[in-house]
Amino acid sequence: MSERSALERRIRVWLVLFTVCLALSGLTAFPLVSELHWANSLLSNEWLRRVGAGLDQADADYPFLLYGTDWLAFAHLVIAVFFYGVHRDPVRNIWIVDAGMIACVGVIPLALICGPIRGIPFGWSLIDMSFGVFGILPLLVLRRMIKRLEAMPVS
Repeated sequence: MSERSALERRIRVWLVLFTVCLALSGLTAFPLVSELHWANSLLSNEWLRRVGAGLDQADADYPFLLYGTDWLAFAHLVIAVFFYGVHRDPVRNIWIVDAGMIACVGVIPLALICGPIRGIPFGWSLIDMSFGVFGILPLLVLRRMIKRLEAMPVS
C-alpha cells in the first residue's frame, strides 16, 4: 500500500469516527423525554429531575415545543451528510472540515451566552462546551492529514 493510499485510508477512518459520533449525538435529541426518565432512574441529580419534570410537562401540555429538538437532531444528521463530501474528495472539500471546526468553536460562546439566559447551571454549560472541544480534536487531525495529502504528489 502506498503512503498516499494509507493516508487516504486514515483520513476516511477519522472521518467515519467523527461522522458517526455527530449522527449519534443528533439521534439522542429525538427521545429526550424517555432519555431523561432513564437518566433520572440512574442518577440522583436535582438539575436532571428539574429538566425531566419540564420535559414531561412540555410533552403533556405543549408537545410542539419538543419539535425544536427534533429539528436539532435533524440538523446534526444533515451536517453529518455534508462530511460525505470530504470522503469523496478530502483535498477539494477541506472547507467542510473548516466549517465543522468553526461550528465547534461556536459552541463555546453559545453555551456561555445562552446558558445563563436560559438558567442552565454553569457545570452543565461546561458539558455542552465539551462537545465543541471534543468535536474539534478529530477535525484538527483530519485537517492536518488532508493538508499532508494535498502536498503529496499524485501518482
